Amino acid sequence: MIHPRTIVERATDDFLRHLRERNASAHTIKAYSGDLDNFAAYIGSRDWKTIDHIAIRGFLSHLYDKGLSKTSVARALAAVRSLYRWLAQEGVVEQNPAKLVSTPRLPKKLPRVPTIEEMNFVLDGKMPEVASFPERDRLMLELLYGCGIRNSELVGINLDDIGVSNEAILIRGKGKKERYVPFGGSALAALAVYLPWRQQLLVTLKNTLKKTMPEKGMPALLVNQRGGRLTTRSVGRIVKRIAVARGLSPDVHPHTLRHAFGTHMLEEGADLRAIQELLGHERLATTQRYTQLSVKHVMNVYDQTHPRAK
Repeated sequence: MIHPRTIVERATDDFLRHLRERNASAHTIKAYSGDLDNFAAYIGSRDWKTIDHIAIRGFLSHLYDKGLSKTSVARALAAVRSLYRWLAQEGVVEQNPAKLVSTPRLPKKLPRVPTIEEMNFVLDGKMPEVASFPERDRLMLELLYGCGIRNSELVGINLDDIGVSNEAILIRGKGKKERYVPFGGSALAALAVYLPWRQQLLVTLKNTLKKTMPEKGMPALLVNQRGGRLTTRSVGRIVKRIAVARGLSPDVHPHTLRHAFGTHMLEEGADLRAIQELLGHERLATTQRYTQLSVKHVMNVYDQTHPRAK
């Protein structure tokens, strides 16, 4: 017997459709979908008038009982708040009971960012033997650290997105927002070495397979050994393998290099708003979270700017 969908289930369907129309990221939609499905299952057939802040607190307790972490519970609450905010805009509800529920206190953990010296050691030396395609992998690292781009943005780069003359790359960020990010001499040199290898690989594959390579694989800047577009999972695996081989922590992943980009630029005196623009953050608060203000940087700024420090 097929049960009719509950009010919360129907609202969730409409809300997720709204997010897709607004070009929300696939990660956001997937996370909201899972959290709101759990919420709908917990609430059952209740209507909006009987779902108060106590019911939502009960939902969070239910998640704790299932063994979810504080971070996961906080994310679920954020999803419920977003659903209610949208319902209020649509005139379905008058109040947001999720606002009355406090967010679980999360431990403030700053990621361990490699030092400038450590990053230079990784990039200045030869690629380690574990690098299966060293020319591509060097360019990959140069772009992640040199441009501060996300893993998903990296694999989305096409050849046509690179402006060699003005040394800038067109990056497609979250919500399909586009921005231009400059790249330096090191990335340009790595690009010049990689492109002939990429071309040779594609020609060899074409001749070996005796057929036209799949069109979707051709525009991608970074390709795998089969000629297709490199995936975010592969990038994560390659970055970790090279980082460990060069003596960095096994915790290093593509986002670590993005943190390092922001932190090191800040340490060298870059303006926070310029870093915000380069990272593609909508809010400055996000940039502040992504960058670690080192003691050295804080002391230097104090010494140079405060009238009583001179």
